[in-house]
Amino acid sequence: MNIAIIPARGGSKRLPGKNIKLLAGKPMITWTIEAALESGVFDHVFVSTESESIADVSRQAGATVPGLRPDELSKDTATSNDVITHMVELVENQWGTVTAVTLLQPTSPLRNAQNIREAYQIYIDKQAKSVVSVCQLEHPIQFCNRLPADLCLHNFIRTENNKRVQDLEPYYLINGAIYIFERQLVGRLKDIYCKRSFAYVMNAYESVDIDVQFDFDFAEFIFRKYS
Repeated sequence: MNIAIIPARGGSKRLPGKNIKLLAGKPMITWTIEAALESGVFDHVFVSTESESIADVSRQAGATVPGLRPDELSKDTATSNDVITHMVELVENQWGTVTAVTLLQPTSPLRNAQNIREAYQIYIDKQAKSVVSVCQLEHPIQFCNRLPADLCLHNFIRTENNKRVQDLEPYYLINGAIYIFERQLVGRLKDIYCKRSFAYVMNAYESVDIDVQFDFDFAEFIFRKYS
């Protein structure tokens, strides 16, 4: 059984209530649930949450919420590894054996059904252990460095990196939108980046990750411009 898991905690501190905050006319989590369902990739789309409000919105959008997350998995100290392990065990007790898991963060609402299908096709074609979405860094990492206390820029940029942007090797950032992995990696997600792990490259506007109000406002702008 191939499943999607959408983890959605209710206790966001930097942007309270963000997972069900209305974004372009829909609760934010609804964008991810609809993309997962529209992709046609999954046997089931599950939401893991401790919040009754998020659970209600998720069910209305078509996701399955098998039960509320335990209190110990709803604290700031709970990890994605813990949450995924709990949900997979719950699912296998009720629905049967899981073969592959896709983690879809609700804070990436501009990731769409086509992105999910394309990433999953890489997982199949390459017989991968995992596929993780990335995007190219907007600004060259070669132009970044630490600053000393006196703010001196001596050797801030290495001589070999003092080039035009288009002449520098591109670097990529894990954008948090899509994580696909085989069942054997559940419980040990620290091993997700292995020799049989592959990247799925997304563009910048699909990669918006919402953490604070500025991110939310920017996502709304993107929806208005491209929808």
